[in-house]
Amino acid sequence: MLIAEGPVPRPEILATWRPAIGRAGRSGAFPDGDGQMLVASGLVKRYGTRPALDGFDLTVAPGEIVGLIGPNGAGKTTFVEIVSGLVRPDAGTVVVGGRDALRSGRAVRRLTGVAPQELALYQTVTVRENLRLFGGLAGLRGRALDAAISRVLDELALGPVAGKRTGELSGGQRRRVQAATAMVASPPLLLLDEPTAGADPETRSALLAAVRARAAAGTAVLYTTHYLPELTELHATLALVRAGRVIARGTQEELTGQRTVDDLYWSLAVPAPEGESDAVA
Repeated sequence: MLIAEGPVPRPEILATWRPAIGRAGRSGAFPDGDGQMLVASGLVKRYGTRPALDGFDLTVAPGEIVGLIGPNGAGKTTFVEIVSGLVRPDAGTVVVGGRDALRSGRAVRRLTGVAPQELALYQTVTVRENLRLFGGLAGLRGRALDAAISRVLDELALGPVAGKRTGELSGGQRRRVQAATAMVASPPLLLLDEPTAGADPETRSALLAAVRARAAAGTAVLYTTHYLPELTELHATLALVRAGRVIARGTQEELTGQRTVDDLYWSLAVPAPEGESDAVA
């Protein structure tokens, strides 16, 4: 019997990718007319009277790593859940690979690899069996599946533990396995929600190298983190989130000026004065 660690969403949601061969290439995904892989516009999501997203806008281009930063409760995870199909917004639009994510959820999920903030792995089977499960759900079979598993095991330095049960691994190793389940089928969009939370230096180094390599090959990456030096290592552009909205967007050089990324982050923790524009000073 498979026993999952943590709240595991339905497998068809977690394995949100299925390679398709066609004139769009291996992934079958087309960027939209502006060359963006992900376009979110005017997203609103409320839980009761509390707004989690309140006019959230964001784009991510192929080959771009976007660092989504902001304090807890800013709306980062809610946004990831909407794009991945776990949550439906109250208003707004999401387009992934030229497809309307809210009307064509199944097609869009095949283009998206998700590593959720909470670990969602099967503890009683091996690392390789976890990857075979998720790769199979993504539509990979036979030699293609074997090759994809070998590649991601190598990328994330998981080869030595591939035959171990996931429940026997360290926390950092399980973080790498979680990322591997998102990457195994090489989706054109990766959603990585705090993928190195509590991770050891080996895990952080392996994961960042894998993310850089995927972006260099054309994958669009949305990366949320509270460990800000990672964004510098990834050469990520930044999207600063406060109170359910993106309040600043650009390269690190454009947004930081004489400040550090840490300064920007802490500026987000201070609410905008009432009646004033909610923007980074």
